[in-house]
Amino acid sequence: MRIYIGNLAKDINEAKLTELFAPFGKAEAVHIAVRGDGGPSRGFAFVELPDAAEAAAAMAALDGKEVNGQVLKVNEAKPKGTTTSPLVPIH
Repeated sequence: MRIYIGNLAKDINEAKLTELFAPFGKAEAVHIAVRGDGGPSRGFAFVELPDAAEAAAAMAALDGKEVNGQVLKVNEAKPKGTTTSPLVPIH
């Protein structure tokens, strides 16, 4: 399951995210969104956990947790281009 992690501190790296998710299962992939070619972090990332139960446990435990002075927003990643905003019409 692909998990979205928002409100990341700019100094969080892939190793730190892997460590953060390790108690819940082995991350198959970790991707931190960056600006341009290797620029600074955009403040969000994605982690892939293969087991849905492990992913659910990780989301429950880490959503709202403070890491490096930032309160994380952790939930299931939505496909690119989707939104839940009531301001955007859905056709």
